[in-house]
Amino acid sequence: MLLKNKKTAIIGAGPAGLTLARLLQQNGADVTVYERDRDPQARIWGGTLDLHKGSGQEAMKKAGLLDNYYALALPMGIIMTDEKGETLFTKQSTPENQYDNPEINRNVLRNILLESLTVDTVVWDKKCTGLDALDGKWLLHFENGIQETADLVIGANGGMSDVRAFITDTKVEDTGTMIIQGDIPQPETECPEFYQLCRGKRLMAAYGGNLLVVNPNNNGVLTYGVIFKKPGEWTNHNESNFQDANLIRSFLLERFADWDDHFKKLFLSTASFSCLPTRKFPLDQPWNNDRPLPITLIGDAAHLMPPFAGQGVNTGLLDALILSEKFANESYESLEAAITSYEAEMFIYAREAQLASSTNEIEMRQPDFSFKQLIQ
Repeated sequence: MLLKNKKTAIIGAGPAGLTLARLLQQNGADVTVYERDRDPQARIWGGTLDLHKGSGQEAMKKAGLLDNYYALALPMGIIMTDEKGETLFTKQSTPENQYDNPEINRNVLRNILLESLTVDTVVWDKKCTGLDALDGKWLLHFENGIQETADLVIGANGGMSDVRAFITDTKVEDTGTMIIQGDIPQPETECPEFYQLCRGKRLMAAYGGNLLVVNPNNNGVLTYGVIFKKPGEWTNHNESNFQDANLIRSFLLERFADWDDHFKKLFLSTASFSCLPTRKFPLDQPWNNDRPLPITLIGDAAHLMPPFAGQGVNTGLLDALILSEKFANESYESLEAAITSYEAEMFIYAREAQLASSTNEIEMRQPDFSFKQLIQ
């Protein structure tokens, strides 16, 4: 095995990083995951995740965790409405489709993966601030001044990863779309009318250049995202200045002025919001192969993409599966050879996923987009 008597450092305890750690440990590798979150209880931002057959679910199956995922994920149907709240389309959850792509809370998925790892695999409160190649090993620097060494480094620390600097000069791009997310705990009592409108399903509605995606049960929290094209006057807008809840609420009420009151009450029931642009890390240029020591990227660090095709986490878990198989393949003469093979394969399927996501993004943020078009 290529990783025999070698120490692997994975930067980032997201789904891709933890899945890779699990798969490598199954093959006897010495793996440490360094995560900047203070502890496992830190709430992970974002809506639920749905793992797809052939990618995310395949990785979980190889990791021996697919049944755990099925046990804790929630099969959900879909309801599409117009801006007046009138139902256009409904897809029910059935015994036949319940395992297609059930929704799971991000922290719940993290716990499934953490519980599968050996004790102390993840080192918490360790934000990696830099790497140096020294005497044939990677020297990892952390925010608190601690240093560690490794023979192999895997960057799995998200879309704004600074580990990329050792691999490529390509920069993250703003795609021109904004997402405002709202969370409502105890939605049965805080926004009962809208909660009933969802009928236990994910709700989607689009009108006038606004797309609303709602999950009424994200581990007991109603989570929604409002998606729209960044206004032209926001060319130099810094989303960090757009954090005041009252300001965001007023902005949404104005954008949704022609929508039914159900939607307006949703915003009025929201105490806090998050606002961020969507970004993409393009795979247009090949990565630098002149690396001082074995290092590569997986997940959003490798191929950040807009979340409009449900491919982000699934592509990341597929990375973990394929990379682990490359390292276990004795036909490769070195870690570098296995990494080169993985990256060549990853570029193909990740580009396809990015294209699907970008195509959906452009279509859904058009002023005349409506789900009526999709069902007629």
